[in-house]
Amino acid sequence: MTATSSKVSVKVVAMGVFVVALILAGVVSFYAASSPDGLNRVAADKGFSDTEKDHHAADGPFAGYGTSFVDNERLSGGLAGVVGVLVVLSLSGGLTLALRRRRDAATDVPTDVPTDVPTDVEVADLDRSA
Repeated sequence: MTATSSKVSVKVVAMGVFVVALILAGVVSFYAASSPDGLNRVAADKGFSDTEKDHHAADGPFAGYGTSFVDNERLSGGLAGVVGVLVVLSLSGGLTLALRRRRDAATDVPTDVPTDVPTDVEVADLDRSA
């Protein structure tokens, strides 16, 4: 019996990660703990939570882990999670493409350089043989 290796393309893996991230953000996020996060909990424990002020984006469309334009709490949180995933993946994907193009442009070999010129190693070998 011979073993066959099957390779999975990077695009298939990327799409799988994308789908899992959307499912986690859209569905599973609703079941996340409703207790306060770390900073809010410390503020309450230390007694200075009453000094909390709203930030400038507190009335934004995605403030408070939900959407202001959807009344259903479950759908609102899921939609905010999906939009967050899409924004983060778009930004990171765009940055990756930009850096890859920059790297590829920096490593391109000029076409007007002759290719039959001996390298330093070849020149050193020529000097020793003489």
